[in-house]
Amino acid sequence: MLISPSILSADFANLEAELRRIENADWAHVDVMDNHFVPNLTLGLPVVEALLKVSPIPIDAHLMIEDPDRWAPMYAEAGCGSVTFHIEAAHDPRGLAHAIHAAGARAAMALKPATPFAPYEELLADLDMVLVMTVEPGFGGQSFMVDQLPKVREVRDAIRRRGGQVWVQVDGGVSAETIEQCADAGADVFVAGSAVYGAPDAADAVEHLRALVRHHVSHHTSLG
Repeated sequence: MLISPSILSADFANLEAELRRIENADWAHVDVMDNHFVPNLTLGLPVVEALLKVSPIPIDAHLMIEDPDRWAPMYAEAGCGSVTFHIEAAHDPRGLAHAIHAAGARAAMALKPATPFAPYEELLADLDMVLVMTVEPGFGGQSFMVDQLPKVREVRDAIRRRGGQVWVQVDGGVSAETIEQCADAGADVFVAGSAVYGAPDAADAVEHLRALVRHHVSHHTSLG
């Protein structure tokens, strides 16, 4: 059960200090947006390269961009521990996953809320993680879309059937109020932005989210 705070909700003028605030997290989730695939512009490869030099934890790059087939391997080569591309933008997702692996990173596929999982289930053998968006990608601070939880469950069920160690990540509106629902549906990597960076103490917020998930999992394991 991994907590991956999104720096989309951090202070962009002080990103090195903002990364230190979450050094007890498992990953730092970095949203890359190009104002084409999504209607927002954030940061690109040069900033990510700078973050990699100072981040105390591995970086999980979420690429909300056009032409990830060209760009995603560069984020892996730069040193990101995990690189996520959107299936809606990828031309050759299997080849792209292999290129990300060859560059030394974990490869992940993201699904927008309107994108079904079933047509892409056969890609699980090539992936390390599936990201189910629980908001429309593009902006932080949005409300959690509870209607995406069946998709999270569908992905987890497919992984159980097929075997393999594929993580299921949720991103969007994840908070103390929603994280247990996500865990119950089968998620094991939780991206939280405003729930962490909007808290008085980001590290405490990370620990609180982690404790909620651990309690939920242990409770349900004991029931099982």
